[in-house]
Formats: sequence, C-alpha cells, structure tokens
Amino acid sequence: MSTMTTVPPEPPHVLAVDDSIVDRAVISRLLRSSKYRVTTVDSGKRALEVLSLDRNVHMIITDYCMPEMSGYDLLKRVKESAELREIPVVIMSSENSPTRIQMCLEEGAEEFLIKPVRSSDVSRLCSRLITR
Repeated sequence: MSTMTTVPPEPPHVLAVDDSIVDRAVISRLLRSSKYRVTTVDSGKRALEVLSLDRNVHMIITDYCMPEMSGYDLLKRVKESAELREIPVVIMSSENSPTRIQMCLEEGAEEFLIKPVRSSDVSRLCSRLITR
C-alpha cells in the first residue's frame, strides 16, 4: 500500500532588481516575510539573464534609475518579449515624478511604487498580482 504525500505548492517567485544593495535587501526582506521566493540582481541585464534561465518568475519588481539599463528599459524589453510579457512588472523610484509614473504605466507596468517601499505595498501588490 502506497501512501501519497502532498507536496506543498512552491511559493511564488519574485525577481527584485535594484543597483542599491540596501534597497535590494529591504525589498527582499519584505517579500520573504510575505512568504515569497526572491531572486535579487543588481541590474536590468542580469534580470534578463535570470529570466532567460528561469521561466518560473511570477513578478518583477525593479528600480527605475539604474546604470546601463533603467527599470523602464527592462520593462520595455519584458513587454516586447512573447515569452515574458505576461509577467507583471512593478517599478520603484525614490522620485515622485508624475511624467515618469505615467510613462511606465503606459508602457505596461502594473504599479509604480515610491520608495521607501513598505510592507503594506508588498502585501497589496502580491495579493493583487500573484493570484493570477
């Protein structure tokens, strides 16, 4: 007689992108405390590398202002990709610029968060975006 064991579902995977080690640590801690699996990278280029290797990403949360490739450029690359375009992308910035916010939302960002990101922001986002 065999016993079936139920494997708990794997937690949703979030890719957090920020060139600031402090901000990466903060967002990672907030996400992990909400029981999400988190991969952190320091650039948009690294984010694209992770996405090419791991198709099991449920949400991307990225800083807007980064060297080499901005969060906006990463957003555009994700939304232009047939394989990646369904992944929700959230942009974060310490600058509250209505023009920048509107530009990101028009390009397909699900949300634009003003830093510092709070646990209530993460809870709201994850419950809305990852339950798809």
